[in-house]
Amino acid sequence: MKPYTKLIAAAIIASASSLTPALAGEVLDQIMSEGMLTVATDANWAPQSFLNDDNEMDGFDVDVAKEIASRMSVDIEFVTPDWSIITAGNWAGRWDISVGSMTPTTARAEVLSFPGVYYFTPTSFAVHEESPIQDKLELNGARICATTASTYELYLQQDLEIDAVGTPPFEYDVVPGEISSMKDTSTCLNDVRLGAGVRVDGVIGSLPALLAAKDAGFPIRIVGTPAFYEPLSVAIDKGDAELDAKIAEIVAAMHADGTLTEMSIKWYGIDYSAGM
Repeated sequence: MKPYTKLIAAAIIASASSLTPALAGEVLDQIMSEGMLTVATDANWAPQSFLNDDNEMDGFDVDVAKEIASRMSVDIEFVTPDWSIITAGNWAGRWDISVGSMTPTTARAEVLSFPGVYYFTPTSFAVHEESPIQDKLELNGARICATTASTYELYLQQDLEIDAVGTPPFEYDVVPGEISSMKDTSTCLNDVRLGAGVRVDGVIGSLPALLAAKDAGFPIRIVGTPAFYEPLSVAIDKGDAELDAKIAEIVAAMHADGTLTEMSIKWYGIDYSAGM
C-alpha cells in the first residue's frame, strides 16, 4: 500500500496537559487496526522536513517516515507540534512516532524510547557572511542562537549528554556569552541574516540544514570544524515494547538494504547513514 500524506496544523494537536504514557502493544495495535501511522515532524526544517511548492510535506525525514509506513502497510499523516512538546514525551496518542532527526540524549530517554538510529550528522556554527569571525573559537563570549530544547542549546549550556552507541566524543570548544533561544533554526537564521552582531553573532545547527539555508540565499558562512556529531533516531513514547521492536526491525532493514544510504545521498549528497 502506498502511503498518503496529510498535514495537520500544529495548533490542533499542541494542547494537552495531564497525559499518560502508552500501554504495551496498545499503540502498535491501534496503528495496525486503523491502518494509519501519525508522525510528528517539522514543517520548516529543510532539507530534513518542509512544505514544498505543492504545499506537501517533503524532505529526508519525510521520506524515511513514508518508508516506515509503507513497510508497515499503513497510510501516513503528519503533524507539526513544537519541538519542545515532542521531546517532552507523554504524547497521549496525539501522534504515534517522531521522525524528526532527534538525538537520543540521556534526559530524553527518561520519557521516550529510541528504537532506531537512522543517520548521523555534524553540528556546526555559522555567522553572517560579512562577519569578521573566521573560526568557531572566536564565538567564545558571543551571542549565539539555538533552537529551544535542542541538543544545540544543550551544547551551548554545556549540558549535552549523548550516550548512543557509536557517538564520537566531543568537547565544549565554544562557550557563549549569551544564548538566544528560538523556536527553530529558521528563526535563528533570520536573525543572523539581519547582519553581523545586529541581533546575534552566530547560530549553531545541523550542518545539512545550514548548507541548505546558504544554498537558498541566506548570507551565512560556516566557521570551523563541527562542534559534535549526532546520532539521530526515530522516537516513540515509552511503554510500547511491541512498537519499539517493530520500528527497530524496520530501521535495521532500511540500513541493511541500502534504503537509508540512497535517501541520504538524495537529500544531502553524502551518506550520513553509516556514522563516522
